[in-house]
Amino acid sequence: MLKLSGSNLTSQAVVRAVREGWTISLDTAQLAKVSQARELVLRLLDEGAPVYGINTGFGKLAETSISRESVAELQRNLILSHSCGVGEPFSGEVVRAMIILRANALMKGHSGIRPEVIRLLVELVNQNVIPVVPSQGSVGASGDLVPLAHMSAVLIGEGEAYYRDQRLPGAKALERAGLSPVQLEAKEGLALINGTQAMTAQAVLALYDGLILLKTADVAASLTMEALRAIPAPLDEKVHALRPHGGQALVAANLRRLLEGSGLVYGGEHDRIQDAYSLRCVPQVHGATRDAYSYVEGVINTEINSVTDNPILFPEEGQVISAGNFHGQPVALALDFLGIALSELGNISERRIERLVNPQLSGLPPFLTERSGLNSGYMIAQYTAASLVSENKVLAHPASVDSIPTSANQEDHVSMGSIAARKLGSILANVQNIVAIEILCACQALEFRDKGQLAPATRAVYDLVRSAVPRLDGDRFLAGELKTVRDLAASGRVLQAAAGAVGELA
Repeated sequence: MLKLSGSNLTSQAVVRAVREGWTISLDTAQLAKVSQARELVLRLLDEGAPVYGINTGFGKLAETSISRESVAELQRNLILSHSCGVGEPFSGEVVRAMIILRANALMKGHSGIRPEVIRLLVELVNQNVIPVVPSQGSVGASGDLVPLAHMSAVLIGEGEAYYRDQRLPGAKALERAGLSPVQLEAKEGLALINGTQAMTAQAVLALYDGLILLKTADVAASLTMEALRAIPAPLDEKVHALRPHGGQALVAANLRRLLEGSGLVYGGEHDRIQDAYSLRCVPQVHGATRDAYSYVEGVINTEINSVTDNPILFPEEGQVISAGNFHGQPVALALDFLGIALSELGNISERRIERLVNPQLSGLPPFLTERSGLNSGYMIAQYTAASLVSENKVLAHPASVDSIPTSANQEDHVSMGSIAARKLGSILANVQNIVAIEILCACQALEFRDKGQLAPATRAVYDLVRSAVPRLDGDRFLAGELKTVRDLAASGRVLQAAAGAVGELA
């Protein structure tokens, strides 16, 4: 069970709740604070003074007064008018995460929404009612208005949702799940959609899968280092103590553990003084990506425990402040940064793939096949990796440097954070495939080495791969095998194999 209180939520917990089907509950004590903020909304309505989003229009229409009799209609109209997304729907995982994150933000008690609306929101997850949320249409300020409106439309019996994998009108999906739609009251529609939860939902999933990828990239590098009999001196702890970036030291330590006991790396003399950068600088390059990841994780864990709507209510002071916590710039910059960092992980992995398949660099048979010419081996697998790397160079261009004014220039700077999040997801998937290609090629390269000299950790990974994909003795259809290894890597099974020999990697 995951209990939401508005505080102490982690990205890891959100993803586990989404993927493992945890029940979502609400902290009872914190709901009292939610109710206090609701009481302030009612007092403000009684006083009649103009308060943005409660008895006024939205955006450029903030100066338009709304009568007390029309405030409920205003909130319903807000959800309907903002439900104008396009593109493929987000995955169920993303939408579930959006719901959990929005509910957690509302539980902070500064949004003015009724507790029963938050309860219905989390019951969508608990009863497996998944709103259909188009993936395009958010500019990331005032928050992710469009996707959150599609999410919220189901609460009022509008829009569409999946129930038990069947796509239904929103009202029908609620009915099938034994739930009833709610009639929104003053401030509640705005409270539901003013926030960054579409971009942060994608972010928490990328962080979870990204950490598996970062560690798996270290495993892939260690396999390649054995296949190419890399010089181990650059991994020496003394080297990294002189340039004490945390990620660099961490990766070097991982590689030392993964390669401990390797006769291919630590046994005998080497016929060269230095290795190429893609081998020698693994700690520096992978480590820099680790440091970027740590920064982004901190930003996201702060964001998912924050109030990100407008106006913000302070019930103890009886105060309401219109401000800009909905602006996605902190998240947009972080997600662009992580996309760039993961792209670099793919760049250096592809260079190691090239070293494995190129006989002039590896000393191994051309393209890792004994009968080259008749067979092409893994020649074109490197092309695939190169294609993905090149695609990532386009995707890594930051979305956050762009801004197009909206709402008749009232909202004259926006973050494009949701675009940064979608690009990050594509980059992550591409790098998962690149690293899988490296693992596949490295295991094939090890067929031409003495596998009895493998380190225990790399031997365990080699055995796992070979349990699913046989050595390449002649050309065959490879696409399915690439997907198999990609799934082994993305699921964490490659890491589990290595950890079985040397313990959990950092």
